[in-house]
Amino acid sequence: MVATALGLASPASSEPVRRSGYAIGTESCGGGDLAFPRLQIDMKPGFCAGLVASEEDHLRFPRSIVQIPGRELFVVADMAGWGHMDGKLLLLDPRAAAGSRFKDLLTGLEYPFGLVIGPDKKLYASTADTIFRFDPLADNPRGTVETIIRHLPGVRITLPDGTKLQESAHPMKQFVFDRNGRLFVNVGSHSDDCITPAPITKPCAAAEGASALASIWLFTPPAGGVFPALKPNDANPPHEVYARGLRNSMALALHPQFPDPGYAFLQGENGRDLPDIFKPNEEINAIEPGKHYGWPYCYDLTTPSPEFRTVLQSGVYKNLCTANPLYKQPFSLLPPHGAPLGMLYYHGGKFPELEGKLLVGLHGYRPTGSRLLIYDVDERGFPRPSPPPVRYHVSCDAQPSRSFQTDAGEVAAAPFDELIAGWHRVNGARPQGAPVGMTVAEDGAIWLVEDKNKTVIRIDRAAGDPPAPLPCDTRSPALIDQLALFVARDAQNRDRLTSIRKGIVEKHCMGCHSDFGLKQGQSEADKDQAALRFMLGQDGWVYPGDPESGRLRTRLRGLGAEKLMPPGGENLPKTEPGYARLLDVADMLVARMIPGTRMRIKPGPPDRDFFSRTNKKCGEIPANKVVVVTQRSAVDRPGFSRFFRPADPFLNGDCTDDDGYYIRQELLVPVQ
Repeated sequence: MVATALGLASPASSEPVRRSGYAIGTESCGGGDLAFPRLQIDMKPGFCAGLVASEEDHLRFPRSIVQIPGRELFVVADMAGWGHMDGKLLLLDPRAAAGSRFKDLLTGLEYPFGLVIGPDKKLYASTADTIFRFDPLADNPRGTVETIIRHLPGVRITLPDGTKLQESAHPMKQFVFDRNGRLFVNVGSHSDDCITPAPITKPCAAAEGASALASIWLFTPPAGGVFPALKPNDANPPHEVYARGLRNSMALALHPQFPDPGYAFLQGENGRDLPDIFKPNEEINAIEPGKHYGWPYCYDLTTPSPEFRTVLQSGVYKNLCTANPLYKQPFSLLPPHGAPLGMLYYHGGKFPELEGKLLVGLHGYRPTGSRLLIYDVDERGFPRPSPPPVRYHVSCDAQPSRSFQTDAGEVAAAPFDELIAGWHRVNGARPQGAPVGMTVAEDGAIWLVEDKNKTVIRIDRAAGDPPAPLPCDTRSPALIDQLALFVARDAQNRDRLTSIRKGIVEKHCMGCHSDFGLKQGQSEADKDQAALRFMLGQDGWVYPGDPESGRLRTRLRGLGAEKLMPPGGENLPKTEPGYARLLDVADMLVARMIPGTRMRIKPGPPDRDFFSRTNKKCGEIPANKVVVVTQRSAVDRPGFSRFFRPADPFLNGDCTDDDGYYIRQELLVPVQ
């Protein structure tokens, strides 16, 4: 089996035990009641990761975690998924028996996210539009809820021009208290880049004024430092816009000495989406009151967004990115598209080598994401920049490392170490890592939650040498070229691609997720190819030959926990003529992408291995999955069928496309 080939322990049965896509062996991480199955993720020597909870514990979309002071209990925010209104706050007892570690505290919440222990040592939480405190240990936790802020810009908002949005792009409310009890709240942007139809001659209205989106709001408590509970007719405590131009501040870290002058208030910026894997960089910003941090006018350090050229020629934003005292450029760049969703200073007795250092979790699905960074900091809590070139690791890419760069060339940045380095998907061993929230427990262990994989993970000490890194498993540019050529050679699929690009991508997706590589001046054929290559380059969006397995389908149809694409898309089949047919056309494009015969893996015994021409085991395909057979009776392997490269999750990383993939004929049945 694949698990054995990768060095994983297998139970007595022929199928390895898996939890949320992680293969579970016999090794543990931690000790005593806090010993959990050790995960095969590539970590800094001396550290290990244990799987505390998984989708088998009925987690759906966990986003944050915090320990209850003085108790060996945790609270987990489970958002349920994008477009859901049934999020939960859960009580986690890690010492309870597996399968019974969670208890519902609060249910029916819309996008619960932030979890913070306040200056009064009470537990504070957020939904999309409120911040409240409650007692998680009460017999009736809901009866202890006290709302301190409400009516924040949430999921459904009205823009300054009167446009009503049913799904704002960044509604989660991350928040932090400083040691004086002041409350800083992330109010994310409503879109990816605030681009409206050209010409763009005015500033982004949603990011202006006293209730600006894409900003951090500051609420100051009354004397005593604790916000009162709001009664039904009470107004919110007053707020000010502390900093602007911040697309989405999910990662916030205040040095323990803040707000003393000069101490760090750091923000990890999730920059705008672009199809280029190395542009733009994410950012660590040093937040100061009254400053503007660039969104949507600037990216990287000083690069103006070309769409806002007119806005940057006059008025308050004249030369904003290059020569305007209002703008504060990033303190340091982060790996592009890394998506920092968690950031904290480590303080704990378990890992003295981490004491006082800054930890940053990267959630992004591209090869620059899925990891946990360690920054050395100065006495004020700021990372230590180095002159260029400063290189960072690129997971499973043809170029294993890259220097921080902007359009102007290599730039200075703060170098970092990696606590978790290799968290790319490897068949038979693990899914791609997706860290979101994290916290340091009172015993010094680091706890993480992953939304994509529905897990809670605990990081502890590890003895002995770390295991060897696992192999890479990703779609290469050469494979994307091959798939794009298949489509270009098929007249029907060319027409399908054009319909999808015009009717879905250009009409509903651009400016929200990204621009899909589409540029002015491209021919219609070039636009088709750019959109196709973008989709093929995304993690798990398209599995050629098997449309039902791809995330593109589940997101367009709203079938999974992830955010429906585009926002409000659940109404399009009813309100837009032909939209439902376009979804079927997208399925047909994927189904017919590869020349060959679509076959399904027959149910039955679990021995569904496939092999290379030289008989190397390449992976295992589950029953009912679809493969595209190119030779029903392979001329070079009697009794076998040759098929096109399978979906990446089923590869073990050791086989090459040049050698081909073969499976026993008796395992295949025609697709009905």
